[in-house]
Amino acid sequence: MMKKMLLVSTVMALPISHIPTTSAQQPAATSAPPTGSATSTLVVTPPRPATFHIYLLMGQSNMVGRDIRSLSSQVDNPRVLALNHDNQWVVAREPMHYDPKKPAGQGPGIPFAVEMLKADPDIAIGLVPCAVGGTPLSRWVKGGDLYEACVARAKIVAQTGTITGVLWHQGEADTTDQQLAGTYTARLTRMFRDLRADLGKPDLPIVVGQLGPFLDPAKYPYLATVKTSIQNMPAALPHIGYADSTGLTDRGDQLHFDAASQNIFGVRYAAAMQKAQAK
Repeated sequence: MMKKMLLVSTVMALPISHIPTTSAQQPAATSAPPTGSATSTLVVTPPRPATFHIYLLMGQSNMVGRDIRSLSSQVDNPRVLALNHDNQWVVAREPMHYDPKKPAGQGPGIPFAVEMLKADPDIAIGLVPCAVGGTPLSRWVKGGDLYEACVARAKIVAQTGTITGVLWHQGEADTTDQQLAGTYTARLTRMFRDLRADLGKPDLPIVVGQLGPFLDPAKYPYLATVKTSIQNMPAALPHIGYADSTGLTDRGDQLHFDAASQNIFGVRYAAAMQKAQAK
């Protein structure tokens, strides 16, 4: 009851153009994609497309989020929406992603959206969860199952708003093989070009997040190669931003960011996105 009262009071404080309703038409559902959960059940209608900025969340487990300790203390923001498994817009609530193998937790998406709203009070933000834990880049290139599922969801939501950018965090799965790490730059660059082409947005801003500073090089022998590729991605393509992970901490497993770091990372993603959008 307390959460419902908080949500109602927050909505009442917003201009009427930002208040989501439940009566308008929702995006049509497709055959079940392998990603996208969004635990909130409050189905809403986004504002008019010109003021609804949509971001795709792509990558592996650190985009999904693994730290579940802060989930019970969430506060809903009616101007931050997420696409659920049925391709309906709901008020964003972690975990936004669905992972059949491990519990999903706090990712950088909602903190990113909240920070982006500070720069423009006249918009709402829609997050499209597409990430899947433990996935290599090979599943994200054009023709790969996760790439195609993400593009399909993106084309659905393009009917309700403006796809404004992409958050990408992936690479851990490609650090254990020399060939995969050595070709990471070329393959990721090609994927970003294909994604922009398939969405009809040649200048679509994309922000890449750096891998965690806590990863063990002994366990991930080609870690340095992939991290260098990620850091240099803004030089490989225009309108690419870079979110640094320096100083961020793990949840105790030397692999996944803790919730506090995901909040910081989301702010860094937002700063990098604003720079990429300004180019």
